[in-house]
Amino acid sequence: MHSAATAFLIRSTNHPVTGSRLGWTCLLLMVLTTVASAQSQRPNIVMISIDDLNDWVEPLGGHPDVKTPAMQRLAQRGITFTNAHCQAPLCNPSRTSLMSGRRPTSTGVYGLAPWIRQCPEFADIKMMPQHFHDHGYRTLIGGKIYHGGNGRGRDEGQECDVWGPPAKVGVTPKQKLIPPTPGGNHPLMDWGTFDHRDEDKGDWRVASWAVNQIKTMPKQNSDQPFFLSVGFFLPHVPCFATQKWFDMYPDETLTMPPIIAGDRDDTPMASWFIHWDLPEPRTSWLKENNQLRPLVRAYLACISFVDSQVGRVLDAVEQSPYADNTIVVLWSDHGYHLGEKAISGKNSLWARSTHVPLILAGPGIGNGLRCDQPAELLDIYPTLTELAGLPQTDGLEGISLKRQIDSPTTLRRRPAICTHNAGNHSVCDQRWRYIVYADGSEELYDRDADPNETTNLLAQSSQRSNAQGSETSVADQYRQEADRLAAWLPRDERPLAVGSAHRVLEERTDGFYWEEKLIDPDQAIQ
Repeated sequence: MHSAATAFLIRSTNHPVTGSRLGWTCLLLMVLTTVASAQSQRPNIVMISIDDLNDWVEPLGGHPDVKTPAMQRLAQRGITFTNAHCQAPLCNPSRTSLMSGRRPTSTGVYGLAPWIRQCPEFADIKMMPQHFHDHGYRTLIGGKIYHGGNGRGRDEGQECDVWGPPAKVGVTPKQKLIPPTPGGNHPLMDWGTFDHRDEDKGDWRVASWAVNQIKTMPKQNSDQPFFLSVGFFLPHVPCFATQKWFDMYPDETLTMPPIIAGDRDDTPMASWFIHWDLPEPRTSWLKENNQLRPLVRAYLACISFVDSQVGRVLDAVEQSPYADNTIVVLWSDHGYHLGEKAISGKNSLWARSTHVPLILAGPGIGNGLRCDQPAELLDIYPTLTELAGLPQTDGLEGISLKRQIDSPTTLRRRPAICTHNAGNHSVCDQRWRYIVYADGSEELYDRDADPNETTNLLAQSSQRSNAQGSETSVADQYRQEADRLAAWLPRDERPLAVGSAHRVLEERTDGFYWEEKLIDPDQAIQ
């Protein structure tokens, strides 16, 4: 407390008539003023989520053709975690983990259902916006932050202060643009361009809402910091974009992802179990129907479109009174296959599904920084809490990235762990990726030598000679690396939460069940 104010308070409290009442009144006013000042000095936070976005963005260099100037601009004034991974390669468990600060193995939320509030033991868990609200922040959510309609409805007021528009595709063509797809010809399985406007897309409306919230924030409460969450839908299927975005990726010069024949020959059968029967078509169907190149082109076009919406939000922040006191964090909930490993979609434990953008910029964060230490989306909750100067809430399983933000080369011993249904995990450090499936089968990849993860080293049994000429088992060396990473695997995994459904794999006494149907391992895989 200021010394003059303290002296006045002492004199007032010593006055024989007014001392007690006046002193306590002054004390209350000073406390309220101090609290208001502390709130106004806390950084605002704008959190941007993008659905199904893999590492095909300029800051990560995942695709040579991609154009994402807004994300590149954000990276240039902040830090990019180049080795960040999701906790689950599926929307609901990934977002539940990020927003609750707990792993899927701790909540039992592995599928597209249930919403964590439907689990009695987690009904009162403090999700990230609630924690910030409890410490004086005004919280707003627009678009896709939680999966589907989760959080909205009867009790939406307990999740945040203001709800914006939900995530929607927006305008769609009168009929599907691609041939009927396997798995029920799902309506979301579609991509291409048709006559429509960018303004008619759901993500445009979400961005417009976010821009308006930023512009009108001072009129609402200039002393209260805000936590604004903005969730974009694209490049999630259906991948529709207007022609100008497709023109950025001409078919004749399009770079295709590395698709290697026989890439699954050295992976175990269990690697198929975790995406056994899905509406996302296999690579074989895409090739047979001449849809592989159109899908890649549509995905890139949608990435550039959604990047433009990110740019609109960033422009609004930079042009606002909050430009110097706002932290921006951008992330994707998981990646996406575009034909690699014989599939399209997510639901795998390889880099194409787990490796995601994670970028932070704002006060106290240096410009153009890059960190290659392993990071997890789980870390966002404790990181933002620490950057905002708030106390950490109980039960968080992530580790704040503040040390790496301050010094990007700071060692982080814990690897990044991704889980897809109980017992199926990948563990990723700076060099290696180890994968174990619920049946005990394994994979190991040297990401330095094999960045596309095409050679499962645990499937090899070759021998090499060391410099001294003695025989050394390469398999033993790989086994040691696998065991080292396996030591980080979650213990005491929680089984499927009550109400689990959609893309759920469960081991029972008579075998593995995919969405309540017994898997026949002898079934032909396309």
